[in-house]
Amino acid sequence: MLTPMVAGGVVFPGLFLLSKNTLQRLPQLRWEEADAVIVSARLVSSVQAIMASTAGYIVSTSCKHIIDDQHWLSSAYTQFAVPYFIYDIYAMFLCHWHKHQVKGHGGEDGTSRALGGTWAVVRGYLHKEFLMVLHHAAMVLVCFPLSVVWRQGKGDFFLGCMLMAEVSTPFVCLGKILIQYKQQHTLLHKVNGALMLLSFLCCRVLLFPYLYWTYGRHAGLPLLSVPLAIPAHVNLGAALLLAPQLYWFFLICRGACRLFRPRGSPPPSPCQTQD
Repeated sequence: MLTPMVAGGVVFPGLFLLSKNTLQRLPQLRWEEADAVIVSARLVSSVQAIMASTAGYIVSTSCKHIIDDQHWLSSAYTQFAVPYFIYDIYAMFLCHWHKHQVKGHGGEDGTSRALGGTWAVVRGYLHKEFLMVLHHAAMVLVCFPLSVVWRQGKGDFFLGCMLMAEVSTPFVCLGKILIQYKQQHTLLHKVNGALMLLSFLCCRVLLFPYLYWTYGRHAGLPLLSVPLAIPAHVNLGAALLLAPQLYWFFLICRGACRLFRPRGSPPPSPCQTQD
């Protein structure tokens, strides 16, 4: 177990530092640190998502029996990805910190003000990214122990499908980068927004009904009977995982309403209002 976790602890922070230093030091680029940090964090998230979804596809397509079949990647990648969630909490904080500094709120007038400014940034970060930080912490403290210990080698197919939920992440990251550089008017941003909406719907929201349907087909049960046939804690876990996905999907839909609303149209409805 230790080897994949150590590898993940080297790969993700190492890729972040390599990307940041490259963007800052290449003569053709010479990016400011804030831009390099934010783009590098998005890049690492996209790389992790591609790796996770690829591993998930391999696992899910290799398991013919959805309960008993096993694949070595299911446990290996789960262990490898644990350091990513820890790293990403810090990477998100760095992005928030640099955005705060760019807005001119840095505390540079003495130690006490700097300390107060730091705590203000931390509080702002936890307030803005609370759900994402909670999600990452739950992945490390709850989902990882459950997937390694509680499953006891069962259900690799379902774990593989869960890993494929990361398919939407590269589109989310690209969208944030385009917004950062004020490219909302471009065709690339609109195409990426449509792909983000579609991939998030299919791979994160509809994933859970699909898993229930798959188990129902395996057990010879109709879809609506599956929740009553499985343990209550499984339904609770699925509901807790689905809830933030529905919230984020609502935010994506609201952004899509603004993105594709024709210019000069009447003021947006409540589903289109700004944050």
